[in-house]
Amino acid sequence: MSTPSLPALTILKGRSQRLRKGHPWLFSNEVDMTPEAKALPPGTLVQVIDAGSEQLGIATFNPHSLIAARMISRDPHSVIDQSFLAGLIGKADALRSLLFPRPFYRLVHSEADGLPGLIIDRYGDVFTVQANTAGMDRLLPEIEQALTALFQPRAIVLRNDSPVRGLEGLEIYHRLASGTLDGPVEIEENGVRLFADLSDGQKTGWFYDQRPNRAFIASLAKGRRVIDLYCYAGGFGVQALAAGADSAVFVDRSAHALGLARMAAEANGASGRFSQHEGDVFKVAADLAAAGETFGVVVADPPAFVKSRKDLAAGSKGYRKMARLAAALVEPGGFLLCGSCSHHMPEDTFLEEVSRGIAQAGRSGRILWRHGAGPDHPVHPSLPESAYLKSIVFQLD
Repeated sequence: MSTPSLPALTILKGRSQRLRKGHPWLFSNEVDMTPEAKALPPGTLVQVIDAGSEQLGIATFNPHSLIAARMISRDPHSVIDQSFLAGLIGKADALRSLLFPRPFYRLVHSEADGLPGLIIDRYGDVFTVQANTAGMDRLLPEIEQALTALFQPRAIVLRNDSPVRGLEGLEIYHRLASGTLDGPVEIEENGVRLFADLSDGQKTGWFYDQRPNRAFIASLAKGRRVIDLYCYAGGFGVQALAAGADSAVFVDRSAHALGLARMAAEANGASGRFSQHEGDVFKVAADLAAAGETFGVVVADPPAFVKSRKDLAAGSKGYRKMARLAAALVEPGGFLLCGSCSHHMPEDTFLEEVSRGIAQAGRSGRILWRHGAGPDHPVHPSLPESAYLKSIVFQLD
């Protein structure tokens, strides 16, 4: 689409300062919602114009969203096409190739990689794509073409099943866009073989964000018993086994996820040290504690308890209960990781709640490690709130 053909979106007088300072969004109360603007289809590319008629760049626009415009280029003469998108995706891949020796990582992380609302995870020659905004959804054909030109992928999977798409008025679906995919794909993380199900797994199939936290836990695991609560496909527990843990117990309500974890344990020669409990994690943890079971390393990394602001109070109690139950399983001198991937859970509140839970279990200790996501999940400097992941490791007395 050539620049002259783009409709104009005008910023209200005096409301461009935040955008000029580097913020990538314009809110609906910052732009002139003319009848013409309101009539634009969600996801339309627009030329962003200041009240003084200065061209500030190109954005995707959704007249029905609180975040009305998301900047995709600060150059008003950019042409947003397959070539433009391939340039940004290629740049993102060049960065990841510097960070990781093998092609298993989050390839594109939304605004931080210049592609607002777009998530791409790479699994060697297989890619999952999630378009969470109307603008990226309209650009999906060009994104798929760019991926094909850059990587000649074996398969591209569209994981457009995130609830946030509903806020943009988008359809929820999940399908194979191109290529073939039969069964889970093998990945490598921290030198360990693991498996992701891209057709039936959670989110985009694997949680690469916890990579540094898994490595830290693995460094503590040698010679210890480990329990991986909310294990999903076994990222924490299998890496602990590979690092020399005596044994690992995997707990999840999903039999399919436990099957992936077992597959990974077998692939790393650790099936003899693998055991599992399928069921509600709170109940399994309480039953194990009642039976007097303790572990040298306990990992509690659940799905999001706080999916929106209205969930904060209930979710806070959930994290507190999780920490109380998990702390009861930690042997004296052992280690506890508590994680939260809830964007709406503030880090200080999360620390307060898990600390209360540990105290309610009659335990005390110290914080050894506080970390967010790995470097393949960069944070836009003007969107510090997008640093959603929180992982805290305690040693308990």
